[in-house]
Amino acid sequence: MSAGAEAQRAAQLDHVPGEDTWLATIAGYVDTLGFVALFGLFTAHVTGNFILIGSGLAGAGSGLLIKWLAFPAFIAGIVLARVLDNRLLLRGHGVRACALYGLQAVLLTGFMAAGVLAAPITDSDAPLTIACGLLGAAAMGVQNAHGRLTARSVVANTVMTGNVTQAVIDVFDLLFSPGDQKARHAARSRLMRTLPPVAGFAIGAGAGAGGYLLASFWALLLPLAALCVLAVLSRNTGAAPAQT
Repeated sequence: MSAGAEAQRAAQLDHVPGEDTWLATIAGYVDTLGFVALFGLFTAHVTGNFILIGSGLAGAGSGLLIKWLAFPAFIAGIVLARVLDNRLLLRGHGVRACALYGLQAVLLTGFMAAGVLAAPITDSDAPLTIACGLLGAAAMGVQNAHGRLTARSVVANTVMTGNVTQAVIDVFDLLFSPGDQKARHAARSRLMRTLPPVAGFAIGAGAGAGGYLLASFWALLLPLAALCVLAVLSRNTGAAPAQT
């Protein structure tokens, strides 16, 4: 097998097909469900909580305590992911990815269980309500850290601002750079990678809101199932390609 073909095969084994889109869908789903259920709390996009904290200090909104605590919980999720990944550094990307999906699933299960126990949620400062939000933030902290820790070929999947910006630039280049075939090819390739996660995030956001209205925190069973499937599939990725 040639070096170029071997490198291409290794890249294909690096991640589960459609993984970016699944992760973006999970992020949109969990973030929206948390926002609807927990007084406007962002679990995946925690910097958005700073805006809500500022508006709360100005007298608009509620649930300041849970928003303050979400950031250290998010950091705790990243640290847990780092510690786990460090223990598996000598293993393949697939093993490490599987372990990180497992950690995220455990935290997301805690998020769901705390929410079910706390329901109906009427007090943003109740201990179970806060525990619910912190577990959700920690779970999404793991997802945010995932791609960076395993050095796998993934695009941003929890915040879509950068992807949308890049997609607009690429569409512009496709439309107005007809003479630069190299630029057009690069733009087309990026679009093929960034647009599906953006669409997945949007679909997940709608599904998360609808899921909460229909099934309360039990609706988190859907992203949990998706994480379990990704964990199983990723276990066999990142392996060295066979020599021929």
